Order: sequence, then C-alpha cells, then structure tokens
Amino acid sequence: MSGEVLGTGGLARRSLLRRYPVAAIVVGAVGAINVITDYHGEPRYGLAAPILWEVSSGLTVLLFLWIPWLASRVAPVMAQPRRRLLVHIPAALLFSLAHVAGFVVLRKLVYRLVGAHYDFGPPLPNFLYEFAKDAFSYALIVAAFAWTDHLVRQWAKGEPPGPAQTFDIRDGAKVTRVRLDQVLAIASAGNYVEFVLKDGRRLLMRSPLSTLESELGSRGFLRTHRSWLVNAREMTALKPEGSGDYTIELGNLTAPLSRRFPEALAKLRGG
Repeated sequence: MSGEVLGTGGLARRSLLRRYPVAAIVVGAVGAINVITDYHGEPRYGLAAPILWEVSSGLTVLLFLWIPWLASRVAPVMAQPRRRLLVHIPAALLFSLAHVAGFVVLRKLVYRLVGAHYDFGPPLPNFLYEFAKDAFSYALIVAAFAWTDHLVRQWAKGEPPGPAQTFDIRDGAKVTRVRLDQVLAIASAGNYVEFVLKDGRRLLMRSPLSTLESELGSRGFLRTHRSWLVNAREMTALKPEGSGDYTIELGNLTAPLSRRFPEALAKLRGG
C-alpha cells in the first residue's frame, strides 16, 4: 500500500496512534455505564457477565479501529458523496462483522475457561441488532477522525486551535485587517508584497517577503519559492512539474514550489 495515497505515513499515522488512548478512555467510560445499566436491569446475570460483555466489545472496537480510519483516509468527509457511499457502506459492514465476530470469540473462550457456554442467539436477527448500533458508532468515529485531523494539522503547522488570527496589511496610512485563514498566499511584487485573499482581493503592502516569512512562518505560512509564501492549510492539491518542482493549488490560485525548498515540500506532504 502507498502511504501517500492512503495517508498512512507521517502526520496521518501519528494522528491514528494518538487516537488510541482517547478511544480507550471513551470506550471504557461507555462500557462502565453499560455495565451499571445491565446490572440494574438484569440483576440475575450478576456483575461478572456484564463486565465480560463490555470488555470483550470494547477490546474488539479498539482492535478494529483501523477500519473506519482507513476508510476515512480513502474517502474523507469532503469527498464526493458517491465515493463516500461506495467506501463507507462496505467499511461499516466490515467493521460490524469484525466487531461481532471478535467479541463472540472472546466471550466463548472466557465462558469455556470457567466451564460455561456462551450463546449469541439467532445469528441474523442479533447481527442486525448489533449492526444498527455499530453503524451509528462507525459514523461517530469517522466524524471524530475528521475533527481530530483538523486539530492535529493546526497544531502541526504551529497554530493552536481557536479564534482565527488576524494580520494588519499596511499601505501608507491605510490599514486593512484580514483574517489569516482568508489569505491564500503572499507573492513578492518588487518592493511590495501582494496578499491574495479567498474573496479575490489582492492587497499590496510595502515589505520584504523575508520579513513576512519570519513573522508568519509560525502561523502556518511556508516559503515555497523565492517569491512566494503560501498558507499551508489552504492547499487543495500538489502536482509534480518535473525536475523536482511542484505546483501548489490553493482553491482557484496556483503557486510554485521550487525544488530548492525541500522542507516546505515535506511539510505539505504531511511528513
């Protein structure tokens, strides 16, 4: 498998590993609530059986967490609806099958060790019941992945999540305050620099590009060319042009990425 195609390298892989402790805490909390509910609702089973049921279910959820994660890499939430359906429907079914099969096997093993027998019951009706719950859990997991991906990328680019930061563009006595998340790129224009905004405006400011690189480098902007700074968060595509050079797409804007800036290329690839 290609790490770049599936997002399994660099930043994406680290984001998956960071999810496991959080997922374990959430699964444990939900399991504890379910144990209490089962114990009070069906006291005839005692406390050991509900604990076993929830532990076996939680362990298999964590074991197969990679299924929704991998599907979310192939078809992220911003992908075309048809692609999302073609990927996530079979992935949700696979996740549910793996979850049910996993906890059934674990329960049968434990029951056998204590000289008892675990009966899952009628396979089809019980699987459909479990699939309804798993499909809902799967959707929540994929949504959580999208949200945490956004947060991880913000931290990786050097800007903590929170209210959008602003920057004052000065042209003589005129000051235009813009949100940095509205700036696609900054291009050198002689003694001036040109801020290219999402709304189509191009605002000039008298300043060397190197000064802005020092000021905005920690806020998500990368020097990709001697004449260009780009907002790394706004990149929508990265296309090779041969000889080690690339073209960066930022919505409707294109900017160059020179082979002389390998660190920028590595950051844009998420490595």
